[in-house]
Amino acid sequence: MSEAAPNAITDGVVVYFLYTLTDSDGEIIESADPATPAEYLHGAQNIVPGLERQMAGRRVGDRFRAQVPAAEAYGEHDGSDPFQVPLEELPEGIEEGMPLMAQTVDGHEVTLWVVAVEEGAAILSPQHPLAGVDLTFDVEVVGLRASTADERGHGHPYGPGGSHS
Repeated sequence: MSEAAPNAITDGVVVYFLYTLTDSDGEIIESADPATPAEYLHGAQNIVPGLERQMAGRRVGDRFRAQVPAAEAYGEHDGSDPFQVPLEELPEGIEEGMPLMAQTVDGHEVTLWVVAVEEGAAILSPQHPLAGVDLTFDVEVVGLRASTADERGHGHPYGPGGSHS
């Protein structure tokens, strides 16, 4: 017997949604493709905190505008400077905007963002490219489903129907 589909967004629900993301000047940053809606596991911090908070309680068919200040999105810009790394020290095929996982000298994993790729070097930053940017999400909730125990354990959805393929 399959579990009934949830009727509202609460912790542990897999949410499918369409969105258009704009910055404080109204410039479009990105949009979800209607053929492949974005998905996340509510309560697992898969999306920016300010948007996740505003998604709570919504239902399929809800359309709304979520204004998310930088502090509740990718954080305020902390003033850390980007730095240059020779391309031979990085994986092949890196592109501007890509995240890279790196390890600090004390063994901690950190995410670095590719700011630019130049001849022989890449410019990397420890800050997300949208740090310091107030964001606006125009959202439409298009689907909800119960998550599986595995998805909740791993903290993210596996895909349609909860399969991990």
